[in-house]
Amino acid sequence: MRAARAPPAGNLFEAKTFSASPWGPVSSNPYLREIRPTLALALPIMIGQVSQMLMGLTDSVMIGHTGTVPLAASAFGGNIFGVFYVLGIGLMLPVSVLVSRARGARRPEECGEYLRHGLVLALGFGVLETLVIVGLGCRLAWFRQPPEVLAIVNPFFWLIGSSITPVLLYLAMRQFAEAMGRPWVPMFIMLGGVGLNAFLNWVLIYGHLGAPALGLTGAGISTLLSRCLGVLVLFGWIHRDATLRAALPRHWFAPLAGPRLREMLHLGLPAAGMLLFESGAFAASAIMMGWLGAVPLAAHQIAISCAATTFMIQLGLSAAAGMRVSSALGAGDRQRLRPIGYSALALGGLLAGTFMIVYLVAGPAVAGWFVLDGRVVALASRLLVVAALFQFFDGSQVIGAAILRGLSDVKLPAAITFVAYWVIAIPGGYLLGARGPFGALGIWAALAAGLAFAALFLGLRFTRMTRPESSLSPIR
Repeated sequence: MRAARAPPAGNLFEAKTFSASPWGPVSSNPYLREIRPTLALALPIMIGQVSQMLMGLTDSVMIGHTGTVPLAASAFGGNIFGVFYVLGIGLMLPVSVLVSRARGARRPEECGEYLRHGLVLALGFGVLETLVIVGLGCRLAWFRQPPEVLAIVNPFFWLIGSSITPVLLYLAMRQFAEAMGRPWVPMFIMLGGVGLNAFLNWVLIYGHLGAPALGLTGAGISTLLSRCLGVLVLFGWIHRDATLRAALPRHWFAPLAGPRLREMLHLGLPAAGMLLFESGAFAASAIMMGWLGAVPLAAHQIAISCAATTFMIQLGLSAAAGMRVSSALGAGDRQRLRPIGYSALALGGLLAGTFMIVYLVAGPAVAGWFVLDGRVVALASRLLVVAALFQFFDGSQVIGAAILRGLSDVKLPAAITFVAYWVIAIPGGYLLGARGPFGALGIWAALAAGLAFAALFLGLRFTRMTRPESSLSPIR
């Protein structure tokens, strides 16, 4: 292992970057002391994650005003695409983990190399996933959705599927910037993308400014254009920012390092599997909703869009916690692992309680924003009650997975999530809802049970991994 380079004073690779608080004096309690720096890093990431989700939420709201069937079609196509999207997220997560660890170990040359290799993986997997999406688009009838949904979904599905490569490239660059302590500009770029997507939706869905009214297809075009432009803007900023430019690879087209790629895949493939198990369960729930009819599917889309939006806040918190755990491990600062992880879980619980109150109090009003169909609004309101109840489980499991990933612990957590979603959630939803007496509520109750299982056992795993006598290598 190469010796760490001693950075000059004020260098961004100093370990204090992830531990110092910009908000004044910190508590002497090690757990309270970690809350402020986690929030300082998490806040722009949260906003960026919510912005990413807002693009789909904006599509749902604007498509919903064209009718229940287009909304159901966007739910079906979006949920199938979501499986590919979260698979890509998992494959890109090693960029943030490994850049954070290299930064904590004061090895700046490693940071740019992880970005370079991450971009190669993003391009390769993006092209592969696009080809699979194009082929799957010819076989959507396999999912036995309502005929009126299948009649209009294909152009939308192919268009959003074509955006997967720019999405993965954006994720790799954004996670590099966040791990380097520069999360704010990617957040603003994402917010700009949401605004552009909403404007293009207004033009292309409804036919304003002389454009034809393309409905659902217009939403797909808007999403593709917004994501492509976002990648170009972020790439340009990374090369112009003096802080990040100093860590960029010296030779972009140098031969790739096999050990580095294997290291990234060692983390990325199990992480992708974990997210795939979870997203697969939610996609399966959407398919089972489609078996119940267009109204349950549209209600599911409303409720899942709301729950996924608040989940993105927890996902942003989890990303910050995972990077800080990885940085502490890289610096050999083992005594901070539990305070970082447990304080993040406590913050997640506080956020979950807030979201739960919102859904319980304002569920019907929120559902009414999406669609005018009273049947859809009524069912979506009931599903939001279930969503309120599993906020705690959802937040805890995503934070637990992230802080374990920061420790390079991914294999057993992947097995835990497999049991949670494919042994508990999917079969339970089928037995209770699709073929049972509880319908849509039964499907959602089974999802809640799977999330609870994952939250419990991932938390226990982190406790075991951070015992004083456990052996964790600072760099793997």
